[in-house]
Amino acid sequence: MINLTDAEVLVEAVASGSLAAAARRLGIAPMVASRRLSALEAELGVRLVHRTTRALSLTTAGEAFLPHARTLLEGEAGARDAVRPEALGASGLLRVSASSAFARKVIAPLLPPFLAAHPALRVELVVTDLRLDLAADGVDLAIRVGKPLENSQMARRLGDSARQLFASPAYLAARGCPRALADLAGHDCLIQTSLPYWDFLIDGRVLHHRMEGRLTANSIDAVQAACIAGAGIACMAAWNAAQEVAAGVLVPVELADAVVEPWGIWAITPSPRLIPPKVRLFIAALQERL
Repeated sequence: MINLTDAEVLVEAVASGSLAAAARRLGIAPMVASRRLSALEAELGVRLVHRTTRALSLTTAGEAFLPHARTLLEGEAGARDAVRPEALGASGLLRVSASSAFARKVIAPLLPPFLAAHPALRVELVVTDLRLDLAADGVDLAIRVGKPLENSQMARRLGDSARQLFASPAYLAARGCPRALADLAGHDCLIQTSLPYWDFLIDGRVLHHRMEGRLTANSIDAVQAACIAGAGIACMAAWNAAQEVAAGVLVPVELADAVVEPWGIWAITPSPRLIPPKVRLFIAALQERL
């Protein structure tokens, strides 16, 4: 049988980059960590990692086994949480993935009170604008902002993400404020590379309006920075611009004949059936903040 403490060494070693770091995180001696990894390899009959004095890398067999090791550990953690008194809160490691903007503006401020409420829980925030394979990457929960997802069984809508046009006061003073959708053609619009269309609601219908601009970027953070600097008009989530609007460095731009279509904020889990208590508690905390 596979020893879960041995599997835990592999998972922690991959996450931290070395056996020494894994030993520190687990509170054991480096020699003990090495022995446990060797015992796991002996049990499976394959080499899982290439080891050096400074780092390690997974073998082909290790890459194939890693998601199963994570599943084993999650199953144990879920079993413990299932019988753990609710008053004690969640425990273990919670890995949450989110885009850079949402992680910085929404999730990071939520973490201190959430961790204070659950002292036996650790959180690893995986910040990426890529869509991960949750099971393969060992992610418990992904928060995504966008249109309805193709696999609705794995997704739960937490709420709306209102979107709006924004510009700096200096840009509007120099170029004027557009009053209608057609006016945007005469302005510098800042385009996120992956989103060349801005979606507007006009009399209940959605218009996919292809935007043209002199400045494009593959990061919404870069688009926002350019917008603040006066480079043009940007389309952003209201939560992403709230602090800048409050500080007076961005101004909402309202059109008389169209509004930007809102998106959804989605919680994605590897399985629609088995959702650990730590994931449910985090979703509840995030939904309350939203």
